[in-house]
Amino acid sequence: MATDGLHENETLASLKSEAESLKGKLEEERAKLHDVELHQVAERVEALGQFVMKTRRTLKGHGNKVLCMDWCKDKRRIVSSSQDGKVIVWDSFTTNKEHAVTMPCTWVMACAYAPSGCAIACGGLDNKCSVYPLTFDKNENMAAKKKSVAMHTNYLSACSFTNSDMQILTASGDGTCALWDVESGQLLQSFHGHGADVLCLDLAPSETGNTFVSGGCDKKAMVWDMRSGQCIQAFETHESDINSVRYYPSGDAFASGSDDATVWRLPSIPRRVSSLELPVWTSPSAVACCLLDTMIIPSMSGMSSRDPESPSCSDMKTVLVLYEFPLMGLLFAQDHGIIHSGTLSDVDYSEIIPR
Repeated sequence: MATDGLHENETLASLKSEAESLKGKLEEERAKLHDVELHQVAERVEALGQFVMKTRRTLKGHGNKVLCMDWCKDKRRIVSSSQDGKVIVWDSFTTNKEHAVTMPCTWVMACAYAPSGCAIACGGLDNKCSVYPLTFDKNENMAAKKKSVAMHTNYLSACSFTNSDMQILTASGDGTCALWDVESGQLLQSFHGHGADVLCLDLAPSETGNTFVSGGCDKKAMVWDMRSGQCIQAFETHESDINSVRYYPSGDAFASGSDDATVWRLPSIPRRVSSLELPVWTSPSAVACCLLDTMIIPSMSGMSSRDPESPSCSDMKTVLVLYEFPLMGLLFAQDHGIIHSGTLSDVDYSEIIPR
């Protein structure tokens, strides 16, 4: 009998009651560790001093909206794509154009640098993801070496190489994400779950496993397992399209930015989330952010706030960076020292944060 090992005056009911009591105490302790609202955390952060950002380089060459960009791992070169149908590889130190490709369509909405720095990928309204090898011969015809790797049934919105040059992730307006073999062009895994266009994705840091996060027009941010193709977590916290997602460097959380002018910090396990409510900006076309240790640096579109009581930088204990043109994206170099931002002008801006 199960009760044979019980001490005197002990019953299963009393043990069950004690277990429930201990369980309640555990829940109380866990609740103490739950995330709090961002403004509450910010109150405990030391106020930042004068934070001056200066334009170090201006890269001119695109004839229309700059839609996407990516840093090479050498922390020097940048690839950018534009609505003018061109993809340009830049030397950010000298501002020289090292390579330029004219795509068969306008609105090149996605581009990515391969981890080795020897290739770039791009795509857009052509529904394809094309890979171009890079060589030292600047006069070589890159279009002749183009390889069409991925094919979707709608526009390509984002792409990212995995930890090698041999596989690439893509997101599309057809509501799916996909993992492809670069050499053969074979579809390795497809990811179905979004109810509308997928607009962005970000690969988790390598030490956290084979996962990535995507966001789309269905207002959802979804975390996927690349091996099984299954959605392992889904978050529906925004009120409008999610334009940008970015993992925290440790992989324990990610941030999402939306057309609803809010930035959410979402944990990697289902629990209460924290958010930063931003004032209403003149043209909230996109919001993107990157989390650095305990500081969040959001960047949002528009020049000024229509809310006269909007908090100042010192009040929020955050750094708010306003751009002259509506912001389309935000990237950080690996050393977290350089911001590269794309706008609706024909200029790329590279700004260096004093460390």
